[in-house]
Amino acid sequence: MAARKQTLKQVAKPVKRKGRLTVDDVRELALALPATEERPSYGTPGFRVSDKLFARVLDDDSIVIKVDFDHREALLQTQPDVFRVTPHYQDWPMVIVQLTTVKRPLLQSLLKEAWRRCASAKVLKAELSSSPETPSPRTARKRSPGRKA
Repeated sequence: MAARKQTLKQVAKPVKRKGRLTVDDVRELALALPATEERPSYGTPGFRVSDKLFARVLDDDSIVIKVDFDHREALLQTQPDVFRVTPHYQDWPMVIVQLTTVKRPLLQSLLKEAWRRCASAKVLKAELSSSPETPSPRTARKRSPGRKA
């Protein structure tokens, strides 16, 4: 009987495709970022902060993430099996990410960077004040240029 219970538990777990991320992984990573909302964008899930789109699902195998143009060029040159740009996105600060080849830590980092690019000052301030590893605003203050030490 114990062996049967173990088999049933294994069947009940969500099936992960070995070696690749899924749309559910993207959703988990994006929604873990503060003040993120999931709303449809062109018929697929889109992720927004401060009402600005920072990532969206294209299909089961790819997503598009907001990045600056210089960073996009570096990604395209160093990892062409992971990143691409179609003519539609050529003039937009976005890059297509292949879920079949991207590693989770890299995707998490890209989503966080895109989130920061789109978050309002109010959301960023709230994030900084709630983050334990950042210095408090009092210790991080710069000295006024007109005052001497």
